[in-house]
Amino acid sequence: MSESSATRLGVFKTYKLYVGGKFPRSESGRVYEVSDSKGNWLANAPLSSRKDARDAVVAARKAFGGWAGATAYNRGQILYRIAEMLEGRREQFVREVGEAEGLSKSKAAAVVDAAIDRWVWYAGWTDKIGQVVGGANPVAGPFFNLSTPEPTGVVTVVAPQQSSFLGLVSVIAPVIATGNTAVVIASEKAPLPALSLGEVLATSDLPGGVVNILSGKAAEMGPHLAAHQDVNAIDLAGADAALAKELEIAAADNLKRVLRPQPVDDWTADPGTHRMTAFLETKTVWHPTGSLGSGGSSY
Repeated sequence: MSESSATRLGVFKTYKLYVGGKFPRSESGRVYEVSDSKGNWLANAPLSSRKDARDAVVAARKAFGGWAGATAYNRGQILYRIAEMLEGRREQFVREVGEAEGLSKSKAAAVVDAAIDRWVWYAGWTDKIGQVVGGANPVAGPFFNLSTPEPTGVVTVVAPQQSSFLGLVSVIAPVIATGNTAVVIASEKAPLPALSLGEVLATSDLPGGVVNILSGKAAEMGPHLAAHQDVNAIDLAGADAALAKELEIAAADNLKRVLRPQPVDDWTADPGTHRMTAFLETKTVWHPTGSLGSGGSSY
């Protein structure tokens, strides 16, 4: 070992929130200690406040119009770009996921690879889900009747607590693939992979505000986000039974869509389309066909 490397000071990473495409510290200035599976200190993570949550909703709402109005093909390109950026930082995420979840390097690598593949999978769905859940409706009368899916709006996501990265990606990707914007409460115990994901999103062509990542206590931020009048839906994937009930009651005040917690034994399994369709609205348009010629034929 050279003298220079022996005396070199370590460079500790400062983890920050990801809100509106920027990396603020918590408005409150609070942090909390994050440890690995053996209890060893890893880093101090921002302890988000109610003000941070409100700022994230403002950023998500501001970004919604442009993201929802982007072509499905363009959204797919951006999701694929996220996969590309993750591939380039694979070793970092293997280390962080291994520390967060107490996995061996090989198992952590399998988790990270599955998360990268999950982004690619949803990238492929962006311009296909509309064909699956929309279409022309057979109606009586001289009308065209077409149903098309549209994004719900701003979605709060309580990320899975145990699957700090693959589970996280599996709940964020379908929300934004369909044109929604997201306010994500990361795993309280293992938030570091989520906060690092924010760095990837910031360099992947994803417009600022489409995904906003908060670390801290879901029990503290969740009720305020569930009751927030500018949040349109909430995914309770990472909420325990008591918290899920509290948030569902709060969400009823402005008729939010609610995706209840659903036990997932294996996040690597085929996720299906239900997480995409959970946050889509259906717009149906009627249009008279008119008549052609004296015979009364229509088009």
